[in-house]
Amino acid sequence: MSDTTVRRGTLALNQWTTRHWSLAEAVDGCVRHGLEAIGLWREKVAEQGLAQSVKLVRSAGLRVSSLCRGGFLTAGGLPGEEGRAAFARALEDNRRAIDEAAELEAACLVMVVGGLPGVKPGEPLTGFTRDLAGARERVAEALAELAPYAGERGVKLALEALHPIYCPDRAVLSTLGQALELSLPYPEEQVGVVVDTFHVWWDPRLFEDIARAGSRIASYQVCDYLHPLPEDVLLGRGMMGDGVIDFRPITQAVQAAGYTGDVEVEIFNADIWAADPDEVVATMKARYEEVVLP
Repeated sequence: MSDTTVRRGTLALNQWTTRHWSLAEAVDGCVRHGLEAIGLWREKVAEQGLAQSVKLVRSAGLRVSSLCRGGFLTAGGLPGEEGRAAFARALEDNRRAIDEAAELEAACLVMVVGGLPGVKPGEPLTGFTRDLAGARERVAEALAELAPYAGERGVKLALEALHPIYCPDRAVLSTLGQALELSLPYPEEQVGVVVDTFHVWWDPRLFEDIARAGSRIASYQVCDYLHPLPEDVLLGRGMMGDGVIDFRPITQAVQAAGYTGDVEVEIFNADIWAADPDEVVATMKARYEEVVLP
């Protein structure tokens, strides 16, 4: 496939797929491979500097398909002053993320809402609460604060449901339906949802909820679900076609729901990170055509 056949409004590189590229290198890689959109991560933007990141992306003529990530809103569920302070810190950080997304003119700010209060990814269990319902209530409370702030700045918050294996430490939203219900009290310009194939492919209500989400779909992210999963399940994302997901019906459903935005390839995988990034992007483009498109 030649670079000129990559259609506008379709394929985008999420920075984490080529994790070891700097923001400048990733922008250059997108241009070199004929891509017109890039999904950015706040860590990489901070390394480059926000103003310079904006300049690089705009000079290259790229769209920012998403900014990852806001969220981690549930620590406010810890008891007493510790919880109140954690909630205030989370709101402050998310307001900064919204401001960054506005400067970058990102299509959305992806929100990974956080796990059980006090549970930290990869760390032993100490000082945490098992109150799952309460954690979800903290997310709703935070959205009530953040959605108007985002709306004033023209930023759409995109709630991402994560696979249930990440419920303890990363996201108490495990289904697209849960994310959608949290979004409904707000205008769709303020709060939408992410459809990420790795996280939602297994859900028996997936196609019903995609149709119900309609124009609230703010981002469509693709990668495969590997089997068996590696010891670090965070790195169980594979190149499309290397795992168990049937992409075409999901893509058809997302398109039928009215989504016309970029399709972002976001892969967390140690072998892919160690590979030549240019080869990774070339494979990504080929698999998009062969496996993802209907």
